[in-house]
Amino acid sequence: MSLENILLVVAGTLTTLLAGLFYGYTVSVNRGLHRLKDVEYIRAMQSINIVIQNPLFFLTFLGPVVLLPVVTFLHRSDADPARFMLLLAASVAYIAGSFVVTIVGNVPLNERLAKFSAAGASDIEMAKTRSEFEKPWNRLHNIRTLASVAASILIFIACLA
Repeated sequence: MSLENILLVVAGTLTTLLAGLFYGYTVSVNRGLHRLKDVEYIRAMQSINIVIQNPLFFLTFLGPVVLLPVVTFLHRSDADPARFMLLLAASVAYIAGSFVVTIVGNVPLNERLAKFSAAGASDIEMAKTRSEFEKPWNRLHNIRTLASVAASILIFIACLA
């Protein structure tokens, strides 16, 4: 197996792992969190946003940012230009729709929520904080979920091309 194909498998695996993480949140975790009372929701999200910052997540999240452009470049002279175009589309989908959305959207919301102290906050303050966080965060999360799933599909199709 060539280096470019090994890197393609690694990039595809990392992209798909992240798509699965985001998809799992969309279909289960976010729905379960939505059922919590405001204070429980805020504390749960604050806790999740701390523990998600670990080496395995960062490898999975940042790996495709580096590897997808590299494998796209390595496949630029393939006999089949469709593979290059599919990998280019996967790179754009992942980097713009998943990575950038997370960095410019979800992370600032997470940081703002981290600064909120539920201890001593009124019910109105908690409801307001949750409202300002949950809907925009979920909307952005849905975008990055769709983008990472689309990138995974494009990578699979590129592998078959």
